[in-house]
Amino acid sequence: MPDNITRLLGIMSRLRDPQTGCPWDLKQSYASIVPYTLEEAYEVADAIARENFDELKDELGDLLFQVVFYAQIAKEEGRFEFDDCAAAICDKLERRHPHIFSDVTAEDADTVLRNWEALKSAERKHSGLHSVLDNIPQAMPALSRAYKLQKRCANVGFDWPNVEGCWDKVKEEIIEVEQTQPGSPELTEELGDLMFALVNVVRKHKLDPEAVLHAANTKFEMRFRGVEQALAAQGKSPEQSNLDEMEALWQQVKRRKN
Repeated sequence: MPDNITRLLGIMSRLRDPQTGCPWDLKQSYASIVPYTLEEAYEVADAIARENFDELKDELGDLLFQVVFYAQIAKEEGRFEFDDCAAAICDKLERRHPHIFSDVTAEDADTVLRNWEALKSAERKHSGLHSVLDNIPQAMPALSRAYKLQKRCANVGFDWPNVEGCWDKVKEEIIEVEQTQPGSPELTEELGDLMFALVNVVRKHKLDPEAVLHAANTKFEMRFRGVEQALAAQGKSPEQSNLDEMEALWQQVKRRKN
């Protein structure tokens, strides 16, 4: 069977050939590819959510191509190559799984996770990073980044002892939002504090806030589409309806789904 990784690297090299390459591929840079990388990652997640595994195969290939693209640009600049990326992840996985590749014992997933975080912390210090919050990407979606910041702090003991403390903070932040003048600069800050506090509640329940909100988005979309369908059956659109009519249909759709 042909080595398809070698084949893929060869295709990428030809696409970036200064003389005979593709004009579009030759124009790209690290920064210009980032939006495509994020899009491909979301398409992978979407295929998994829909359990479309034939599509997942193709989407994973698209995502792999993004890695190869970055590596090709780095190779041209004399920085590193694709094999260096593969070597780096191999080294990291062996280093962070001492219970598999060394003599450390880990009897359950929680122990593995604690060991993993301890090793990551040691690596950050060895790399000259001193804060537990170092190297959390600024470009992460804000909801995911809030979760990551909170988890890092929790790993060093800066955390509410229980979810009740988190709920008290949410209630405190709601009051502060309600007492803030609408349209004032402070309102943005107070709403941000409220959202951050609610992420703590989700985290304490051992849930991922991104996944929780994704599920809520899906439920809302399904119900509103149901409202649109019910209106269409009456020969109307949402624009031709009013809030009371749509709310009544919303409640009907909600009851049908429960």
